[in-house]
Amino acid sequence: MSVLENPIEIVWPTDWRTPFVFSSPHSGSIYPEEFVESSALGRTELRQSEDFLVDELFVDAPAYGAPLLRALFPRSYCDVNREAYELDPHMFRGPLPEYVTSNGPRVACGIGTIPRIVGAGKEIYRQKLDFDEIHTRIQACYFPYHYALQHLIDEGLKRFGVLYLIDCHSMPPGNNAGAPGGRPDMILGNRYGTSCDGTHFKSTLRALASYGYDIGQNAPYAGGFITSYYGNPEKNVHSLQIEINRNLYMHQKTMTPSVGFERLQQHLGYFIDEITHNDSSLLSA
Repeated sequence: MSVLENPIEIVWPTDWRTPFVFSSPHSGSIYPEEFVESSALGRTELRQSEDFLVDELFVDAPAYGAPLLRALFPRSYCDVNREAYELDPHMFRGPLPEYVTSNGPRVACGIGTIPRIVGAGKEIYRQKLDFDEIHTRIQACYFPYHYALQHLIDEGLKRFGVLYLIDCHSMPPGNNAGAPGGRPDMILGNRYGTSCDGTHFKSTLRALASYGYDIGQNAPYAGGFITSYYGNPEKNVHSLQIEINRNLYMHQKTMTPSVGFERLQQHLGYFIDEITHNDSSLLSA
């Protein structure tokens, strides 16, 4: 079945009993054949931008009473952690509409809503694109994800009066990984305190650190579009991004899980259990 017919999936709990929503916008792995055929890269190269199996790392969220939203299409096809139309004009045959954002830093780096490059820095497309085709892609993938996420947030607020959004990602290990100066095991981002309150941020950090992980804060990942757009503590919506070092659980070149995958998945299950069962203190914060 075409990914455009089913671009997203919400894995519902039997009983939505805790004010949490988990979001995995970059773990999609269904590649439309026409996209692969139009690319200058092979399927394995296209997958280098995936947050590989991140949705599976957080698979226990519904068992502990929280819905899990995940994109089924890949990030290299459409990146929902961007504004709707962050597009590089050099990728297109003709001029773009005025509502397109074409001069931002993400566009300049080749990682807009329709990326120009994969994580390894390789160009995705053989030739320039037609905007009408890309507009259809954004309508089919981007907006269903955000409509679903907004619905979950609105429904969570009605049920609980407060909503905690956990946006789940993975990150490259960086240079000197595993040595001083390398990236930590995980990085928590709350837009430097603006997208969620300090109580939730600190409780999340403590819970993850209790399993022996080295946890960074806001640098170099403070939270992307989803974190900043939906996080609004004044309206009782608290958004927090989690970036997981890929060295913990996968082989980047082959896109396969490592021996650390099951251990990390288990620890994240414990983490979800802890934060969702301790939300009484958050609700009164």
